[in-house]
Amino acid sequence: MNGQQTWASWVKRGGLGAIALCLAAAMALTAQQSPAPAPQGPATPGAQSGGSSSPGQHGETAKPETHITPEQAKELFALVDQILQFSSEETGLPVKGPVKRKLITRADVEKYLKAKLDDDQDSKRMQQDEIVLKKFGLLDRDFALKPFMLALLKEQIEAFYDSKSKTVNLLDWVDADEQKPVLAHELTHALQDQHSNLEKWDDQTPDEVSTDASGDQDHLARDEMDTARDAVAEGQATAVMIDYMLKPSGKSLVKNPEILDFWKDQMTGSDSPVMSRAPLLLSESMLFPYKEGVSFEQDVWMDEGRTPAFAGTLDRPPTSSWEIINPRAYEKHEIPAIPLLPNIHPLVDPLYRPYDIGQVGQLDLHIIAELFGGDQAARDLTPAWNGGLYWAGQLRSATTPAAQDSTKSLAIFYLSAWKNAESAQDFAKLYADSLGRKYTSVKLDKTAAGAAPSDDSEEQVYSTEEGPVVITVRDRLVFVAESFPVGLARKLAALILDAQGVGDMRTARLDRPGAIVDQPAAEPLSAGFVRFFESCGVMRAAVDAGMKTAQEGALR
Repeated sequence: MNGQQTWASWVKRGGLGAIALCLAAAMALTAQQSPAPAPQGPATPGAQSGGSSSPGQHGETAKPETHITPEQAKELFALVDQILQFSSEETGLPVKGPVKRKLITRADVEKYLKAKLDDDQDSKRMQQDEIVLKKFGLLDRDFALKPFMLALLKEQIEAFYDSKSKTVNLLDWVDADEQKPVLAHELTHALQDQHSNLEKWDDQTPDEVSTDASGDQDHLARDEMDTARDAVAEGQATAVMIDYMLKPSGKSLVKNPEILDFWKDQMTGSDSPVMSRAPLLLSESMLFPYKEGVSFEQDVWMDEGRTPAFAGTLDRPPTSSWEIINPRAYEKHEIPAIPLLPNIHPLVDPLYRPYDIGQVGQLDLHIIAELFGGDQAARDLTPAWNGGLYWAGQLRSATTPAAQDSTKSLAIFYLSAWKNAESAQDFAKLYADSLGRKYTSVKLDKTAAGAAPSDDSEEQVYSTEEGPVVITVRDRLVFVAESFPVGLARKLAALILDAQGVGDMRTARLDRPGAIVDQPAAEPLSAGFVRFFESCGVMRAAVDAGMKTAQEGALR
């Protein structure tokens, strides 16, 4: 989330946890039926490495790890072309060339994951913006993100397609039958790559931190595109995987749409020890491209047909997570509301260097509301959300690594828009009540509040060990400024709230035919996580859910 990545974008193609859930459900459906015989192919030797139990057995006593035999590897490799053809027939995406295949060891996977965590650009963004997430209260101040992410990925990864080398990578310690549905998922990514060049298609986010108003608008215009495209890529691949597992029963997501609800209910990751301990931010971000992505694809598929659902969404991808959550809005070329961001730099630049900017999207709002107020608060507030954005700056006086790694060096503001004034008031209270989660010393500053500007806004000022928190409510808008001097916080509140004007919220600009053009859209906070997870490979959480779904579907 390097100044321009949202939490959700760290879960990318092949996102680990969700696919495991998906395969679990679908394989469950086919568990009672024998797999079709596969053509023979070149053998690939297995390798020895440390072990864990297979998916679906996390609550049982761990069993010694086994490895697929050379004969099983030969059969699995031969199945690549067969399953690639299935994926092509399912999606309508043509096979334009062969897909390379490789069997890798646990040591290979750990090396791959460590390299991503150390060197991958998305990982660097994620690690840099760890303190932004902590400032928001979405991660605990003492949470060590990098080691937890490594443990989570090692637990969850099932396979991955590398769009750089054009290779599908399979795991030598996972049962060959279990990897067949995973192949259907990953080979769909190969078809997407042949159709759209995924290296370019799904990387729309600028890498540089914006330092002026035009840069802010550029980032806010493009950042959420990655989250939406991640959901399309994962949604398509997951739909194919589920249908592959449902095929022996004669069912499918289109013919039996109710199956998707069961599948989503199974995708909790509760059987995975590391994922079950993941902060809400990580678990929700990991599962978003699968749960919402496959729902999006199912709706477009049923409403408009196979070609619009697959080639169509690749050629005209949605540009916001709001469109993913509201697929009929995408079909109608509607666009989400988004607050305006005026030029704040004359006010903030003397004290702060720009650090991060983005949207607090609908997914992010749901996470914030659930974390701060519980499930009921999330269910009550999320439908009333009407847009949001944030900006973070780091003190120019923070010059040492220790100072820069502390939340004390950051100041953030957050503008949240609502469909009605009552929801705005409820959210402001929820946010104020949550300050004790982030700060050890929180006190209402009645003296500062008494000096508030005499306009139509309501203001509360709190003192904390990291500086003032100013919460301003004006009709359907809530503006929060944390750690800015009170005077500067008020100037920012006036500038940004006045820029929204009156009447309906302005809408976001989308650079595609038929879309309404106005103000640029921004990316949700969770995009960084969504994107990173999705880039790592297929997730066990989705696979496990698929197995359970397939089994239940076969029994009904």
